[in-house]
Amino acid sequence: MALSDRYYMRESYHAPRVCTRLMIVVIAAFVVQCVLLVYGEFDVSRHLALSRAGLLQGKIWQLLTFQFLHSAPMPWHVLFNCLGIYFFGRRVEEILGSRRFLGIYFLSGIGGGILQVFLTFIPHHPDIPVVGASAGVCGLIAIFCSIHPMEEMQTWIYFFPITIRAHWFLKFLLGFSIFGALIPFGFVAHGAHLGGLLLGMSYVHGGQRWDQVLAWLARPFQFRTRPKASRLAKNMPWRPQYSKTGKPHETFVSREIDPILEKISAQGFDSLTEEERRTLEAARKMMK
Repeated sequence: MALSDRYYMRESYHAPRVCTRLMIVVIAAFVVQCVLLVYGEFDVSRHLALSRAGLLQGKIWQLLTFQFLHSAPMPWHVLFNCLGIYFFGRRVEEILGSRRFLGIYFLSGIGGGILQVFLTFIPHHPDIPVVGASAGVCGLIAIFCSIHPMEEMQTWIYFFPITIRAHWFLKFLLGFSIFGALIPFGFVAHGAHLGGLLLGMSYVHGGQRWDQVLAWLARPFQFRTRPKASRLAKNMPWRPQYSKTGKPHETFVSREIDPILEKISAQGFDSLTEEERRTLEAARKMMK
């Protein structure tokens, strides 16, 4: 199977640093929320949770703040979302880099929140305040499963472990979220989950446009010269770079293949991971 059929090549490795900090911030926000709930008089849900009524009153900040709130004081909601950030977020940050990871995470949350609010205009869809990082997590899941569709994942149904390919897991989440968005049940924001999944998938398939959006949104926070959006799009991290002759760029060889060859020289071929073996085989075919 050709590399383009299964894996995209990233230009460099990005250590997952922001992912850990994001989990710390989410947990800290949950602790503050619990303290205010028990000891304070500030109505967190009224001002910071996402609702159609709040947006109509001009509380646009709810599209961002609801992503830091969770069902309190029980910790299960925030725990499962942090697990999602940990398992999927680290892999996505390694591929996209910290800035793109953080941008697409919050953009998925905002997109999911907007879709959830739109659904409340449909009859029998109650306008219940929405909290949680689930929409952003769903965006990370969609990106990971779209880039690594054949990777095997292990999940649990009650006490039974089940191994499933990433693309099937994504399709199951999509179907489940679509059903929940059309037929609401369980007081769960299925529309927010669906919006996050759709935005994550669209980022993988239209990354150039989304990079331009992220660059435009980040412009007010940039205090020094940054690469232009077109330059960012040109260097999409999971796509191989080619020269005008159609052959892989020398930077691909130096950044992807040379470290693997050095590892073989120092530790032997058996020390390679499965992904490194695939990268080496794909490079051999492309060079050929």
